[in-house]
Amino acid sequence: MNRTILRADHLEKRFGPVRALADVSFAVDEGEIFGIIGPDGAGKTTLLRILAGVLRPDAGSLRIFDWDLLRELERVRPLLGYMPQSFSLYGDLTVGENLLFFSIMYGASDPVWMERLLHFARLERFLDRRAAQLSGGMQKKLALIGAMIHRPRLLLLDEPTTGVDPVSRRELWDLLSEFHFQGVTILVTTPYLDEAERCTRVALMHRGRMLAIDAPDRLRASLGHPVIEIIARPIMRVHAALAEHPGVLEAVVLGDRIRLVVREGSLSPADVEGVARTIPGAVVQEARWAVPRLEEVFAHLMRREAADG
Repeated sequence: MNRTILRADHLEKRFGPVRALADVSFAVDEGEIFGIIGPDGAGKTTLLRILAGVLRPDAGSLRIFDWDLLRELERVRPLLGYMPQSFSLYGDLTVGENLLFFSIMYGASDPVWMERLLHFARLERFLDRRAAQLSGGMQKKLALIGAMIHRPRLLLLDEPTTGVDPVSRRELWDLLSEFHFQGVTILVTTPYLDEAERCTRVALMHRGRMLAIDAPDRLRASLGHPVIEIIARPIMRVHAALAEHPGVLEAVVLGDRIRLVVREGSLSPADVEGVARTIPGAVVQEARWAVPRLEEVFAHLMRREAADG
């Protein structure tokens, strides 16, 4: 069993009347890719700034590699790599000059490691190109390897794939997988639930609270309500009718199909198909049981939180 290298207990943070973090507690084990998933305003950036030592919490404790981060930051800092959302590159400097700057800043001087980082990020050909002339995805990769220049043991990344195209997202995750293979523990925030599948464990965060923490497959299994998928047309009329059924907790159009989260024992696929066929002109292709998605788990947890007040 891997040892715990990060433990946060009862973290609180307010900005005026806004409670950005509300009694946040969690732990990260060595060797994990730990994802924090949530919408804008969930508290992800505030939490990462606290973990990186940039911001102090109002209450709570935080230990990283057995050091008290709030009292012994200078001991912890060399072990951390941090890439904030608003990362800074020097646009008028080349890729190589930016990496040299990061090396000096971190006191790192390993040209072999720098060459490996450039190879991992596929930036060798762009060594002499100014950072301002790189694409958004390439700038993110440069900032990421800059955060790795001193070989940190824990990498903190705040929404590293936001604002880039799908190909760049995949390349950034390939790069993270390479660093994970090199033995780096990774804590990453993202608004994209599909990226949770790449994580060892995931924390679902909303309005400053951790709603659930577990492996993606166990989170899906925790929904506690059956899911039915139906392919029918006209899709929006069928969706509107099914959404009004008392046995339906949630109805979402996803591509060419409708996904329904239903109350236990209330509806079967045959029942759903029967309801759809009562709509004049409706054509049903298929109705079947489906595996829950993390989006449905998240929506269920947010409904439960709202019901609890």
